[in-house]
Amino acid sequence: MYISIEGASREYTFKGKRTVSLEKVNLQIKKGEFICLLGPSGCGKTTLLNLIAGFDRPTSGVVKVNGEIVTKPSVDRITIFQNYGLLPWRSVLRNVELGLESKNIDKKKRQQIAEEYIELVGLSAYKKHHPSQLSGGMQQRVALARALAVDPEILLMDEPLGALDAMTRMSMQDEIERLWQENKKTIIFVTHDIEEAVFLADRIVIMTPSPGKVKSIIEVPLARKRDRTGSDFLKIRDRVFAEFELKPSDMTEYYL
Repeated sequence: MYISIEGASREYTFKGKRTVSLEKVNLQIKKGEFICLLGPSGCGKTTLLNLIAGFDRPTSGVVKVNGEIVTKPSVDRITIFQNYGLLPWRSVLRNVELGLESKNIDKKKRQQIAEEYIELVGLSAYKKHHPSQLSGGMQQRVALARALAVDPEILLMDEPLGALDAMTRMSMQDEIERLWQENKKTIIFVTHDIEEAVFLADRIVIMTPSPGKVKSIIEVPLARKRDRTGSDFLKIRDRVFAEFELKPSDMTEYYL
């Protein structure tokens, strides 16, 4: 299996008090798969993402990528955060070039690659703009272009659309789905939004409240591009709601 999480637990101690964030998590992820991690706040979704990224290490158990135990970050595993992480003093082009600089690629080639990915996300007309001149959705596209430009094997996305309005969020869901279809990267996507998970994921990993464990895994065998109002889509959405003992009729949009 491409990504293998085997009995991973993560404990923290602060002022003598022990907190268990994750407890004996087991999860297998195939290469090129789109996984959504879904669960209530504080259930360890971001902690699990950090273990895969190599920003943190499990207290017990192991995380493996392609058979190798993860012990540190790698350019093969890129994380996209909710705040985008763009440098305000750099243009769009220079922001997308950032990761390429660490790979010692010469300036001409670096610019060529950056421009290709800026075009891929539809921002060629804005390559000289700075982040403050862009909308939230456009900034997220820049973050995606920067991540893809270094050609990682794995994209780790920590609630990347959480700060966007509903319409922009749906547009960016479409964009992420399109880019995944074109690049077939392995994506692990943290979200609180049930419908977002059903729209994007091959499988939805539902986690329990703290300490975080894998409660269930729901397959999403729907053809792409997915119809958010289709009966098959709504059946899977309702199944996810049932896992949390909720009814879709309680509210039109629910964030855990």
